[in-house]
Amino acid sequence: MMTYEEFKEVVKETFVDYMPESYRNMCIDIRPVVKVNEILDGFSFLGEEQFIVPTMYINPMYEEYKKTEDLQRVLQQAAKEMESTIKYALSLEELDFKAAKNNIVLQLVNTEKNKEMLMKIPHREFQDLSIIYRWIVKIDEDGIQSSIISNSLAEDLGLTEEQMYKLALDNTHRFLPPTIRSMKDVLYKFLEGDGMSAEEIDMMFGHERPEKAMWVIGNDKGIHGAASMLYEENLHELAMKVGTDLYILPSSIHEVIAVSVKMGDPYELAQVVRDINMGQVALSERLSNQVYHYDKDLRKLTLATNTLNKRLDGMIAEPQPFYASKGISR
Repeated sequence: MMTYEEFKEVVKETFVDYMPESYRNMCIDIRPVVKVNEILDGFSFLGEEQFIVPTMYINPMYEEYKKTEDLQRVLQQAAKEMESTIKYALSLEELDFKAAKNNIVLQLVNTEKNKEMLMKIPHREFQDLSIIYRWIVKIDEDGIQSSIISNSLAEDLGLTEEQMYKLALDNTHRFLPPTIRSMKDVLYKFLEGDGMSAEEIDMMFGHERPEKAMWVIGNDKGIHGAASMLYEENLHELAMKVGTDLYILPSSIHEVIAVSVKMGDPYELAQVVRDINMGQVALSERLSNQVYHYDKDLRKLTLATNTLNKRLDGMIAEPQPFYASKGISR
């Protein structure tokens, strides 16, 4: 079996042979591509002149090769995907850039893990995270197709970061409406699909009081839903229902979990988050190992462990508030 470096060289030398005749005279350009939480080896065709140049990634191709040991099959499949992606990219050339402002949405990523990417894209920091912006270019039965907005694309769109933030607050609420569901309700359909009756499921969970429940905060599309915790009015409504302040556990970039502060110590909860991140969450989907605290009276969302550290050190600092519906403190 080839090593990764050997596989990468084969892709560079032979990939065009698997493409249609019109691509045979082009060269492959391989370079590191900064993605959320990771850097992958991406490749594209030199000589393409369209505004959006499709990129494919060698790392997942190599993982498929290790599973199957069928080099030809992996390259053939990748070539089909590349051809389809190029055709799709060409269709994007006809998009109305003036309408793009209506399709910009929010996403949360970890600041420390994405320092290199953040240098190249508009963003603003929130605790240990950063808010970045995505351009939704298509929504259909197959899902959502979107692209992270780079500094150069923002310039082409004629939008400042502040303008994008204000637009994205409304657009995200429209495209990806925030949802808050109890863990019981989330698991209900899965258990029902496994053949359990409603009565059996109710017996399993019993009567769950709001302050004892776990609450899943996301959106109705199930993608990039962690950004839903930026909508303070939703957190306040949940906290009032629970009757206490909340701890927010970032389970992934797609959703977060809220619990009553009476449910545990934030440091212990942070250890649970770390363990789950390391063992169950894909690197590209990890958000943070921290736990956040929502104060229902002050209506502020801050780092729980950070606040406690300051208290222990005798250096209590006023936590910086965040109100997505009213703006963000810088």
